[in-house]
Amino acid sequence: MTRRRPIVLLVALALIWGSSFMFIKIGVRELDPSTLILGRLGTATVALALVVPLLIGRAETRAGLRAHWRALVVVGLLNTALPFWLLSWGETRIDSGLASILQASVPIFNALLAFGFFHEERVTGARLLGVALGFVGVAVLIGAQPQAKVLGALAVVGMALCYAAGGLLTRRHLAGARPHVIALGTSAVAAVAVLPAGIAQAPHEMPAAETIGAVVTLGLLCTAAAYLLFFTLIVRAGAGYAALVTYLVPPVALAYGALFLDEGVGLSALAGLVLILAGVTLGTRGPGFLRRTTTAEAPA
Repeated sequence: MTRRRPIVLLVALALIWGSSFMFIKIGVRELDPSTLILGRLGTATVALALVVPLLIGRAETRAGLRAHWRALVVVGLLNTALPFWLLSWGETRIDSGLASILQASVPIFNALLAFGFFHEERVTGARLLGVALGFVGVAVLIGAQPQAKVLGALAVVGMALCYAAGGLLTRRHLAGARPHVIALGTSAVAAVAVLPAGIAQAPHEMPAAETIGAVVTLGLLCTAAAYLLFFTLIVRAGAGYAALVTYLVPPVALAYGALFLDEGVGLSALAGLVLILAGVTLGTRGPGFLRRTTTAEAPA
């Protein structure tokens, strides 16, 4: 396998996941976050339910879901349903580009939670400096927001915290599950969880074509197809290489927001981005950290 092919997959994944923030922003203009999430996860679940058995076999899919259903329920709620809602709600108040920068702090929270609660990592020296830099970047971004947008920024920070905790739980309790089964199971659990609120908050009139297109794209492209692409990248180039997408998504999302949503990119956003990515670089250094990166720690 030449190096060119993994690079193509990595760039494609960054372009897809970077666009998710833009499509969320379009969707929440007309839809309640719960309804948007239901449409996204429902579409993704149907797509994965059709594709995953073809990739790994029906028997293995059913066996994986039965064997790991308890962990799939917990991870589906903590790592998909709740963070998806927090991100969508946050984007009703802040720009999509800012949300993407805040989400880049997931590895920082991952290192901190692993040290404080899971006792799987040591955060000392350069890694401690990285965690501190990452939190300074988050503080810069939140502090630069007008009062009306602070809650939205904090919601996205909460999403990053959920992803970090969900990734650690996945690593501990779903290490023996196929990634495709994890994607299908957690998507299905999350879709069921948001079903009541999604239906209750649904609009009484048919949404605009642009909104429907955003929801379908989020489900098919930014969730189902992106997960499968991420798995392929891990198999062909390794989890550490696939984790590099963390660095590519924020600039891509900022570009989408500026080009298609007329969002500005201020100095505080750029400063926060530099601090967070520098913190991620230092905070995730250490033997085996990137090798243990899982699909649950990938951007949304």
